Order: sequence, then structure tokens, then C-alpha cells
Amino acid sequence: MRATVIHAPHDIRVEEVPDPAIRLPTDAVVRVLRACICGSDLWAYRGESARQPGQRIGHEFLGVVEETGAGVDGFAVGDLVVAPFVWSDGTCAYCAEGLTTSCPEGGFWGSVGSDGGQGEALRVPHADGTLAKLPAAAASDDRLLTALLALSDVLGTGHHAALGAGVTKGSTVAVVGDGAVGLCGVLAAKRLGAERIIALGRHTARTDIARRFGATDVVAERGEAALAAVRELTRGEGAHSVIEAVGTEQSMRTALDIVRDGGAIGYVGVPHGSASGVDLGVMFDRNIALRGGVAPVRTYIPELLPDVLDGTIDPSPVFDLSIGLDEVPAGYRAMDGRTALKVLITP
Repeated sequence: MRATVIHAPHDIRVEEVPDPAIRLPTDAVVRVLRACICGSDLWAYRGESARQPGQRIGHEFLGVVEETGAGVDGFAVGDLVVAPFVWSDGTCAYCAEGLTTSCPEGGFWGSVGSDGGQGEALRVPHADGTLAKLPAAAASDDRLLTALLALSDVLGTGHHAALGAGVTKGSTVAVVGDGAVGLCGVLAAKRLGAERIIALGRHTARTDIARRFGATDVVAERGEAALAAVRELTRGEGAHSVIEAVGTEQSMRTALDIVRDGGAIGYVGVPHGSASGVDLGVMFDRNIALRGGVAPVRTYIPELLPDVLDGTIDPSPVFDLSIGLDEVPAGYRAMDGRTALKVLITP
């Protein structure tokens, strides 16, 4: 079968790899119908996070179960399923508490020795604890299938950020980051009842999606001008809730500068850079809460899935470029060059 591998920075290839096979009774093999490229994949692509030459890549996919191990009870061949970006056993204390990303038996797709999502098929460890079943009819609905793919990462991650930021009905929310996660943070804030949602972003194509998702205001300025604009929109107080979806020192400083005293920051941007941008003294003096981290999206799928199925929320617009598997290297170049927001892959 074919799959995407990374050999070095800016060296992404689609190559022949061994077919996935059941190794343990709790495994399943899934044939991929939809996958995508994540903004966090770009850190490996740019050489900012280490990868071994020939390592698989990709952590967002949905597909059809092709084979199950003898210990798999919840799924059968032919089931349409979506996988979160971390597999988990569903039985440990962390999984029971909803923190599936801390499962001792868990792992990330594309980690050393595991399959990646950007390929034709892959082995799924702990299938019962990891996979979520989707309606079979969705397989024939291209738009819905694309929307459902967002459950594997960006939609649940945006929801995690909104929860961490304490978004409630009637609150004012600011979103730092106009990538797919930030846009899904806008969607999540709207779903949770935010009255005012301020999206910070300079790219019209992206801020247009933010408005479509529920943003009431867009701040295109940067630096001090952006801070002043948010303060002006919030009577000088700042936002009750701030979603930080970038992960740089500057983005965290911006989040701290625009949050209201007594407010909260929900951070889900994968950290990269020399420092965090967090000043504990400022947070202490202003009673600012900081919550977030790796999103346990498997926990959120049962809550978010019905709203995607009935059209209450539709994250599909974040996928603005669709390619075949052989075009994946070009897809990485498009996202790295910011000519694409999020690339959909159809093996």
C-alpha cells in the first residue's frame, strides 16, 4: 500500500509500505477514506520537531473497518469510523476521567513504529477504546464526510480550547490564531452560546470563514494596534475568554494582553519557540486562569457528533484544498506557504 513518509525537513514522499496487519487481538485495520494535513504537521516538515527518516506522518483520518482482531467487540468489518489523533484503551483511570490523551497504553499516529493517517490504510491499536462509529449513510455524502473528518482533531481541539477558556452563554470571546483550530474555536464558542466573538486575523479568506462560523468582529491589526482594537471593542476591559490557537510566545503574550481581569485563556496551540510568553506575576495580579493542552478529542466526539450530523455545526469550510494521495507533497508546500488553510486528502 501507499503512505506518506517524511525523510528530512521539506522532504515528504508517498511511498510503498507494508500493508497493515492485525498484531494484537484488540487491533483493527481501517481503510482510509479521508485524511488531512494538520498545521502541527508543519513543525516536522520545517524541521522544528524531530522525525526519523522514513517515519510515517499524519494523525487525522476516517475510514472503513477492513479487519478486526478477535478481541474487538464494538466494531465489525464494513463499519464507517473516525479516529481521534491519539489512540487509547478506553479502560484505564485516565480514560474513565475523559483524559484519553494520558492513557498509558495510548499513542500518537505517526509516532515511531506506528502507522500514519496520510495513507491508504493503517492498523488501529485498542480499536474499541479509540474508534467512534459513524452512520453508514455518511459515506455517500461528500460534504458530511468532510465535516466528520474534523472530529478527528480540529473540531474537538477548538472545543477543548473553548472549554478551557470558560466560554459560557452571553460571554465575550477573543480568538488568537486564524488557522483551522482557531476557526473551530470560533465555531465552538458560538455553539456554547458566546454573545460576542472577536477573531484576530489578517487573511480575508480565513476571517470570512470566521464570520461564517459566528465571529461578530474581526481584528486585522497586529501588535499594539490589535490590543487597542480589542480593548476598544470590550469597553477597555478585554475578553472574558481567550482562545490561544497558535503556540508561540507572541501569541500567548497577546492572549494575556487581551483577556479581561478574572478571565481565562484556553490554550491549544502546540508550543514552539524559546519561551512560553506566560508571566505568572501578571496572571496572579489579574486573577487570570490558564487551562488547555492536548485535547482529548475522543471524549468529545459523542457530544459533537450529533451536531455535525444534523448540520447544527459544519466545520467543513476549513478544508479549502482537496488532493489525492500522490499530491500530498504539494499539499504540504501549499500549507507551508499559506496558500491553503487545511488540505483534505482523498486516498
